[in-house]
Amino acid sequence: MPRYHLTIEYDGGPFSGWQRQANGPSVQEALERAAEKLDEAKVAVHGAGRTDAGVHALGQAAHIDLRKDLPADTVRDAINHHLRPDPVAIIEAGRVSDDFHARFSATARHYLYRIIVRRAPLALERGKAWRIAGPLDAAAMHDAAQVLTGKHDFTTFRDALCQADSPVRTLDAISVEAAEAEVRIRCSARSFLHRQVRSITGSLVEVGLGKWTRADLKAALEARDRTACGPVAPPDGLYLLRVDYRSESPVVA
Repeated sequence: MPRYHLTIEYDGGPFSGWQRQANGPSVQEALERAAEKLDEAKVAVHGAGRTDAGVHALGQAAHIDLRKDLPADTVRDAINHHLRPDPVAIIEAGRVSDDFHARFSATARHYLYRIIVRRAPLALERGKAWRIAGPLDAAAMHDAAQVLTGKHDFTTFRDALCQADSPVRTLDAISVEAAEAEVRIRCSARSFLHRQVRSITGSLVEVGLGKWTRADLKAALEARDRTACGPVAPPDGLYLLRVDYRSESPVVA
């Protein structure tokens, strides 16, 4: 059975999250339903990671195995046709070898969190960013964020229901930058704990508002205690930007 690597964009607002579940529609379910119409058989969609309800993606990754041997462009276009009207789109599709796995072959995941600083409520960006009346000191947020880079026990920034075996993760990079009325937080790591980015974001906003210092953030990290975390940011502003794979990951022409 040919295997295809998919790069996926979606608006997480209407979904209960990435993973198929009984309590509401999921992105995975929408993709599987569309792929099954193409392949005329049951299809399992294996994602690179699970996003929560309301979280968006610009470059989620997944793989599927089909009975039909089709050009990758045909797979992309046909699945997109069957996805309508769900706000999900296959941006790219490619043939890969059988040992490629969207989750286990990934070497890095990159997230973006968008904050819009203004007093007025959001209209066009509602559900796509977190509004903070502000002002926010993005430079102070960026400086404080650097205490989080490297290998740490991130228990403080881990959801109480996280099912990961260990709270230890290596945060490869984190940056905070201001662009006019928007503050953008970017995080990169091989893997993340459940709600880790949203937990970090909420604590960094405390720094930006002048309520916390760099030392306070460091103390929260070192506490290894969930109660030391700042408010958890809402899902609206979080985007899975892209998933990286080894350059030598085999691609079938």
